[in-house]
Amino acid sequence: MKIIMNDSVENIFPELQKWVSGYFANLENLPVKSQSKIREIYGRLPENPPSEGEAFGDIFRDFNDIIMPGITHWQSPKFFAYFPANSSLPSLAAEVLTSAMGAQCMKWETSPAAAELEERVMNWLKEMLGIPAEFHGVIQDTASTSTLASLITAREYHSEFSINRSGYSGNEKFRVYCSTEAHSSVEKAVKITGIGRENLVKIPVNEDYSINTVLLDKAIQQDLNNGYRPLCVVAALGTTGSTAIDSLEEIAELKKKYGFWIHVDAAFLGTAFLLPEYRKYLKGIEHADTFVFNPHKWMFTNFDCSAYFVKDKNTLLNTFEIIPEYLKTRSDNAVNNYCDWGIPLGRRFRALKLWFVIRWYGVRGLQEKVRYHLALAKKFHDWVSSDREFELLAPLTANLVCFRYKPKDKSEDELNIINEQLLQRINASGKIYISHTKLGGRFTLRVVIAQTEVNESHVREAWDTIKYFSNQI
Repeated sequence: MKIIMNDSVENIFPELQKWVSGYFANLENLPVKSQSKIREIYGRLPENPPSEGEAFGDIFRDFNDIIMPGITHWQSPKFFAYFPANSSLPSLAAEVLTSAMGAQCMKWETSPAAAELEERVMNWLKEMLGIPAEFHGVIQDTASTSTLASLITAREYHSEFSINRSGYSGNEKFRVYCSTEAHSSVEKAVKITGIGRENLVKIPVNEDYSINTVLLDKAIQQDLNNGYRPLCVVAALGTTGSTAIDSLEEIAELKKKYGFWIHVDAAFLGTAFLLPEYRKYLKGIEHADTFVFNPHKWMFTNFDCSAYFVKDKNTLLNTFEIIPEYLKTRSDNAVNNYCDWGIPLGRRFRALKLWFVIRWYGVRGLQEKVRYHLALAKKFHDWVSSDREFELLAPLTANLVCFRYKPKDKSEDELNIINEQLLQRINASGKIYISHTKLGGRFTLRVVIAQTEVNESHVREAWDTIKYFSNQI
């Protein structure tokens, strides 16, 4: 068997370091959105795997020639689409170390440092964001997983753990509530938990796209009258479409009346709670049962890293904990075994990159970057607002601007077509990358300003690019 022996850490890592340095130096000059056509990358890859090992140089050459053209550059300062998946130098450094160690951090025994560092940094995050001290934190992979974990825990709490034990009896008749603007992960979670899509009640929104709690109250009353049981309300502190903020305080008042579980989804906007001026939106958080935000979105920590907080740790453990003989250790009763705090058994050492990021920037440094992004978004918002050919479509709550191109004498259907065409032309150019949603049936352009190294020149270029292509339609 042929084995390549001439590649080693000493040979490979200098090449990788050189590549990473060059990549970041040239990043803003690359087409932001991949220009590859469907199946183009697949067609350039060999049909069969190699029978013999290959030299790293050959592999790395194909990485540059074949793979890189098919990459959309999420770290580009001209990436304004969806929500970001930010990286940073300290996070990247921690990821290298984590990958080198390859530690399996499922239990305290399998890597004590991983478990204890996770507990410490999650306590730091509570202090940094203003989450009450009685909450307990754990790192999940994504907010979707966190929402699923929350609904499973709510299901077990409200069924006295009977569903885990015996399955559904058919008499539970649970209902879950969220706004029509809530993230699709809520719908996916009710499917996976067996609650069922038909038992997800989507509540209409106010003019600012936040949940209408008057209609929520009426929906719960109607369900009770029809024999249903209110299980959970998912409160969105920053919806995906427009970063609308549900009134957690009003939902908490309804909880006092009906006794449902509250899960708070602040996946993107949660980073803004680093700023004291944004913590007004956390009023009522003490009445929530679970809370999630993603440092991998706007806190400069590589994907994946989702910070999940639960008030009742024992209910969480009673829901998920399973300890077969081969996983029993003498330390089990004295430590946090985070494999029992969610769905997967296996766990990466995610706390390391979060620790690196918080120490590198410090709380003040993180606050400064977040405030800078908010200021850039306000500038972009004002440019749109002062242009008669454009229309703002949602309030500016943070750093996402929702708007559309609105030439005169066009119907709503025509405006939807025009704005979709505008989006496609902008993204096909590779100059910037933006995304869309629909708000009130209107095709809405979304520009989110949150990239790690974005500055005013990038934001100005984005606006100039949008203006240029709007004049071509």
